[in-house]
Amino acid sequence: MTTMQAIEIATPGAPDVLRLCERAKPVAGAGELLIRVTASGVNRPDVLQRTGNYPVPPGASDIPGLEVAGVVESGDAAAMAAAGLAIGDRVCALVAGGGYAQWCVAPVGQCLPVPAGLTDIEAASLPETFFTVWSNVFDRARLQAGETLLIQGGSSGIGVTAIQMAKAFGATVIVTAGSDDKCAACLKLGADHAINYKTQDFVTEAKRLTDGAGVNVILDMVAGSYLAREVEALAEDGRLVVIAVQGGIKCEVNAGLILRRRLTVTGSTLRPRPVAFKTAIAQALRDKVWPKVAAGAIKPVIHSVFAAEQGGAVNAHALMESNQHIGKIVLTWSPA
Repeated sequence: MTTMQAIEIATPGAPDVLRLCERAKPVAGAGELLIRVTASGVNRPDVLQRTGNYPVPPGASDIPGLEVAGVVESGDAAAMAAAGLAIGDRVCALVAGGGYAQWCVAPVGQCLPVPAGLTDIEAASLPETFFTVWSNVFDRARLQAGETLLIQGGSSGIGVTAIQMAKAFGATVIVTAGSDDKCAACLKLGADHAINYKTQDFVTEAKRLTDGAGVNVILDMVAGSYLAREVEALAEDGRLVVIAVQGGIKCEVNAGLILRRRLTVTGSTLRPRPVAFKTAIAQALRDKVWPKVAAGAIKPVIHSVFAAEQGGAVNAHALMESNQHIGKIVLTWSPA
């Protein structure tokens, strides 16, 4: 078989521009392996790519999709052996594109074995959020046991991962969410406190919940006007890490607070980073986080599953844009 089914973006626009198509089956090159995909995770960057607001990195597939799970079909034997992987293994992978397809090529270093006890659907929901949370909350923001993390958007795919990961490593977790139901869901996942940002001021609440000290780390997916308020909510030596700009790219910040409280304001995007950088994250996840997933201390949170060949991508993107989901959205592929 030299061709496969995939989901392509016909032209930038609404969810219905996503269409099933036939593409050439990819071939693994040096340092890569080929995965027969059974499930593809759906993420906010996919929506941004569909609307023309997230350019594909040079060399990456124009097919959307940043995470997959399935079975290793072929690949660089030496690289796979070095990574402890083999043909026939069930893996999940972070990719720079091409995930909405029956086959997907991935760098070996960005592939991880499916944690014991998980289905492929559950495994496909892991890479994008787990890589992102580890890189930003634990590497960049240096969250430590005993510190307090504030997560903006606790019911999102990133949010449900960050809640569980931070709790598993001994942090106190405060989240914001847009409804009482979403707040309740976050508390059920282990968050210590949940703030309905539509009815409460998160700065006031964060200060109250920390006896006026403020939080140590904030994970922000909003930016815009939120940045100035987040600076106010940080404790001394606090760290704010921005991973998305859903609220806009411009803001005015009290620089005096940054100076007086010795604050760190940082941010990152994962998709364009080199393979070596992502490989290091994968190794950290495999060593420190995968055992907690296998033990059930951190669990995938799946909101909805759609069949890719049956218009599922359109429905998945519409659901994501509605912001009604709690956790991850996944596409499935029938056996090729």
